[in-house]
Amino acid sequence: MEISVDPLVCEANGVCAGLAPDVFELDDEDRLHILRPTPPADALDRVRHAVRSCPKTALTLRE
Repeated sequence: MEISVDPLVCEANGVCAGLAPDVFELDDEDRLHILRPTPPADALDRVRHAVRSCPKTALTLRE
């Protein structure tokens, strides 16, 4: 599984960072960083939920 973000679509709403803060992070300039592009098994459910919850559908999850 690998996560990616389209920076042109992302509005830095922070939903993903709230749901999986160990995987997603917003910096001081409201840019999203994926801390763990290949998340560990114990984070998969939270990551899937975060990807589905993105209001701009800026996240992609390849399984």
